[in-house]
Amino acid sequence: MTKRISALDATVRALGAEMGEWNNMAVAFGFPWDPHLEHDAIRETVGMWDTSALTKIHVRGPDALAAIDYLVTRDMSKIPVGKAAYCPILKDDGHFCDDGYILHVAENHFLVVSSIGPAYKLLQEYALDRNLSVEGDEDLHVISVQGPKSIELLDAHTNANLRELIFCHHVNTTLLGKGVMISRTGYSGERGYELYTGAEEVVEVWQGLMDHGRPLGLRPISFGGLEMVHIESGLMAYGAEATDENTPWEVDFGWAVSRSKGDFRGKKALFELEGKEKIKLYGIIADHDAVVDHGAKLSINGDIVGHVTTPAYSRRLGKSLALVHLIPSAAKEGTPLELNGPNVQCKAKAASIPFVDPARKRLRAM
Repeated sequence: MTKRISALDATVRALGAEMGEWNNMAVAFGFPWDPHLEHDAIRETVGMWDTSALTKIHVRGPDALAAIDYLVTRDMSKIPVGKAAYCPILKDDGHFCDDGYILHVAENHFLVVSSIGPAYKLLQEYALDRNLSVEGDEDLHVISVQGPKSIELLDAHTNANLRELIFCHHVNTTLLGKGVMISRTGYSGERGYELYTGAEEVVEVWQGLMDHGRPLGLRPISFGGLEMVHIESGLMAYGAEATDENTPWEVDFGWAVSRSKGDFRGKKALFELEGKEKIKLYGIIADHDAVVDHGAKLSINGDIVGHVTTPAYSRRLGKSLALVHLIPSAAKEGTPLELNGPNVQCKAKAASIPFVDPARKRLRAM
């Protein structure tokens, strides 16, 4: 596969980014400053990062709704134009193979923004002998602007009234004189927005926001800084917290499964697996003063009951946290655990997630 290159690649590298690869595209894994400062920016002011590595797929035509509705577990007939929905995407056996947001852009037009799984291939297969087109979009770029001051930064430079744009809705408008679609979505647990614009405009949009955002405390964000936020907010990452061995029931995404819609990929197997969960997505607080080991085993009285999926140390909370998979009987608040990794061995206790803002009030703030 040809390596994908973001139009923001040189701009991000010029900030001193240490680059790594995600979804066949170079992305910022770290910057030459303390990543805890990035964490603070998202929680207190505003952070910004390039999420163009996500897979963007346009699904258009009279059969577009049917294609999307079969692909995902949500009832997409209930998602009107101008709204988006987070959706699990399953294999025929009822286990995850991908996930993402589906934006209802216009009549008979959906934009699928997925992660590292086969959504594009599945849609292409469905399109055979049906009245729809499925097209990947490498020109479309995405900037994520997240944090309590994101509204202050963006609202001053757009024709849209972003203060009336509620969570999971989007609007076509201009920003800094450039055409963009602004979506009230993101991966931070804070109030935030995702900006969709073309490769020719994205560098100017990024630089304009950097210039106007500095007085507000804006910082560029790396994967390293984002990981702390992702853990604290209990946000699932496909490939880590949800894999092709997990069902939506196991990662508490039953709310994203429609019980009344027609057929969808993996439906029969999914409902047969309900109540047969092998693991539960949960959290732990480790008795340690730094990050514990990824993949560390968790045990009770010598019996392995789970493992760490993604760890981080939260300086803001002063705690070593991790998202974990635990057997259902151990996934209870305060369950004492032993953590054993190649570098860290310590005690831990099970903790419910999210660790911060459990009611998700910041995410939906008006």
